[in-house]
Amino acid sequence: MTKSYEEINERIKKGKAVVVTAEEMISVVKDRGVRAAAREVDVVTTGTFGPMCSSGAFINVGHTRPKMKIRHATIGGVPVFGGLAAVDFYIGATEVAEDDPLNRVFPGEFRYGGGHLIEDLIAGRRLRLVARAYGTDCYPRRELDTEITIKDLNEAVLVNPRNAYQNYNVAVNAHSSRPIYTYMGVLVPNMANANYCSAGQLSPLLNDPHYRTIGIGTRIFLGGAVGYVYWHGTQHDPTTARNERGVPTGGAGTIAVVGDMKKMSTEFIRGASLRGYGVSLAVGIGIPIPVLDMEMARYTAVSDRDITAPVIDYSRAYPEARQETLGQVSYAELRSGRIDLKGTEVKTGSLSSYPKAKRIAETLKGWIEAGSFALSPPAELLPQADSSHAFKPMKPPRRSRRKKP
Repeated sequence: MTKSYEEINERIKKGKAVVVTAEEMISVVKDRGVRAAAREVDVVTTGTFGPMCSSGAFINVGHTRPKMKIRHATIGGVPVFGGLAAVDFYIGATEVAEDDPLNRVFPGEFRYGGGHLIEDLIAGRRLRLVARAYGTDCYPRRELDTEITIKDLNEAVLVNPRNAYQNYNVAVNAHSSRPIYTYMGVLVPNMANANYCSAGQLSPLLNDPHYRTIGIGTRIFLGGAVGYVYWHGTQHDPTTARNERGVPTGGAGTIAVVGDMKKMSTEFIRGASLRGYGVSLAVGIGIPIPVLDMEMARYTAVSDRDITAPVIDYSRAYPEARQETLGQVSYAELRSGRIDLKGTEVKTGSLSSYPKAKRIAETLKGWIEAGSFALSPPAELLPQADSSHAFKPMKPPRRSRRKKP
């Protein structure tokens, strides 16, 4: 049996759609079987919430009087990129405040940056805007020092080039004799801890492993508001090795997303400080997966036991770009709080919030059941494994060979 987007949306419109979260779908398939689940369930909602560094926001602050073509600006002390037009800027989530000591006093605390600035804008806080320009005949003003809130902005649009990684590394410190400070958190020597960052069975792309329903134009939950997938994310790699269920065994697909910041909530968009590393932005994303047939019912019943992630040494293998792993562990093991690595019991910790991911999936479920959120069939699906679209790491620079005189 098969269903179409049109049929599912008609059921949503009439308030008759059967919607379950990805966590609930596991029990539905276990209790009733794949065939019955495919027939009875229309939509499965997913969710994830955690640091997503490749994020940011475009804003337009409006023209001054007299007009100004801003060359350099800071908002809340954070540099914003102004090489776009007169009063358009991009706020990078990992940009740090100008006066931050960085890692000069190691490990740095990185108390404020682009991610915190985005959160403060969404929260409606007043922020200082300081700008300079070189002056032109049509844009004569050269300096500006004022305060703004998100209500003063013509546009504030979250535009994230890489979010919702489909699976990811488990990070350990296997060789350094001191703690190391990474974007995966603080890693203690002798593999005394292991950090991971994924919602596992709730994570959006793990519930549609071959991207059958996700692509350009897919309507999603983004930061507490409606957003959209606008492209595949940077570093999207559908060619990653997969298990018998089609689930990638390491980092694979990613999505690029966009949404209106003025409608978002700080419950689902938060600035993050990573000691000794920098700043980031924690982003909440949920994607509705239509149960078009039995295959999609099977995919959306994936459990933490079915998903494994590679354990990577962040003291040597990762920084030196070595393709080495210390093995694979399941998310069921990770979420238990301890994993076994080479006969040693290792404590685990998550940078991703499973309770928040669950709340996102449940919120999206409520929107759909209320008839306020319809599904949008993608205009073009994400690149598939057979599309020769593989992420290629940068090649090492060539050494010039000079002839001896």
